[in-house]
Amino acid sequence: TAFGMLAQHLEANGGESIGESMAINISGASIGEDGFLDFVRDQFTQFRIPHTRICFEITETTAITSLSKATDFMLALQRLGCRFALDDFGVGVSSFTYLKNLPVDFLKIDGSFVTDMLQNPVNYAMVEAIHRIGHIMGKKTIAESVESLAILDALRTIGVDYAQGFAIARPAIFGQFRRPLPLRRIANA
Repeated sequence: TAFGMLAQHLEANGGESIGESMAINISGASIGEDGFLDFVRDQFTQFRIPHTRICFEITETTAITSLSKATDFMLALQRLGCRFALDDFGVGVSSFTYLKNLPVDFLKIDGSFVTDMLQNPVNYAMVEAIHRIGHIMGKKTIAESVESLAILDALRTIGVDYAQGFAIARPAIFGQFRRPLPLRRIANA
């Protein structure tokens, strides 16, 4: 499991982690499965992973499809210290409507807006709008598919909190990559 891999990594590195938290993607099937919350709680106990080190990612579609179960799952684990990111935000039909009711800590701005935001003023405006509304609601923003320094600079200008994509780092095997940097630190790196 992801928890087992993280526990092995922590043990091999004297308790040091790759970053302040690790993200684990949760599928729609898992959220809808009876007993999944208990399974996750058992994983924390079995592998002694601090709750504050885990950020679960749930896609917008999954959250909306299983709104009640997703909300209950998030609230139960947030009470223990876990954080949540709403992945692929902005591609759903009623994104902003559901956002008001989802207890997430981060909004991941979908890469379909980010990839060509410098050539497409509508996509640029979408990134700005998602970021602004996220911040008004007290959520941090993460831009997906950041594939050039020019896009990274534009995101920095907008104020997006974090970036993910080839301009930051190439995909790597777990435990063999460098610590990701928040946008505000990338400027000084």
